[in-house]
Amino acid sequence: MNWNPDHYHLYTDHRLRPALDLLSQVTLASPSVIYDLGCGTGNVTSLLSKRWGEAVVIGIDSSEAMLRKAASDHPSLEWKLQEINDFSPVSKGNLIFSNAALHWLDDHETIFPRLLNQLRPGGVLAVQMPNNFLAPSHQTLYELAQSDAWIDRLGKLVRPAPVHDISWYYDLLSSKVQLLNIWETTYFQVLKGKNAVLEWTRGTALRPFLEALNEDEVKTFEAEYAKLLYEAYPQSEDGSTLYPFSRLFIVAEMPED
Repeated sequence: MNWNPDHYHLYTDHRLRPALDLLSQVTLASPSVIYDLGCGTGNVTSLLSKRWGEAVVIGIDSSEAMLRKAASDHPSLEWKLQEINDFSPVSKGNLIFSNAALHWLDDHETIFPRLLNQLRPGGVLAVQMPNNFLAPSHQTLYELAQSDAWIDRLGKLVRPAPVHDISWYYDLLSSKVQLLNIWETTYFQVLKGKNAVLEWTRGTALRPFLEALNEDEVKTFEAEYAKLLYEAYPQSEDGSTLYPFSRLFIVAEMPED
C-alpha cells in the first residue's frame, strides 16, 4: 500500500498522543539497541532517540515515501526499508517499539512471539494498535465495499478485524514474559473541518480501497462513504466533529535470563 506522508500528518497531534502514552509505560533505564517497527516518517523514532540518547535507534518501514520524509526530517537517525514480517536483526534489541503498525498484519499468534524472540534478556516489546474496527467509520466502509455496486472491485479488501481482545493477548504472551501490561484507551478526538472523519480515514483505513479504484470510481465511492460518515459523525454547532477512537496497548518485558 502506498502512503502519503503529508496526508497522514493532517492529524499529527491525535496520532502522536497514543505513542507518547505507550512510551510513558516503558521503564527501561539505558537500552543500547532500539528498533521502531513501522516508523513511518520518524516522528516517534526521533522521540525514542531523544529519550535514550546513547542508544542505537533504527527506524524500519516498508514505505519508501515515508522513509524519505523520515531521512529528510531526521537525518542523524538510521532508517531501513523492510517489511515487519521480514524483521530478523543481526543484533537483538533492548526495546522493540511499534506504534500503529502491527494491525496491518495478520497472524498475530505468530508475529508477537517472534518479536519477543528478537529481544535481549530484560528487553521490552511495546506495541500500540488501533482497535476501532467495529466503529461506524470502519463498519460503514466495509459494508459499502461489500455492497452490490462495489463487491467485485473491493470486497476482497475487507478482512476480519486483525486486533484481538485483551484476554487473547494475555493468554498468548503471559507465559513468555516476566511482566505484562495491557490496556485499552478510547480517545474522544475533536476533529476540525468538513467531514473530518473522511479526512482521517483517507490517511489510513480508506487508502487500500481507494488505490484499487480508478479516478472516477474514487470520486463516486468517496461521495457515498462521506454521506454515511456524516450521518454517523455529524458536525457540532461549532464545526467540530467528535470521533471516538479506541487503541490497544501492550508492554511486555522479558526475563533477565
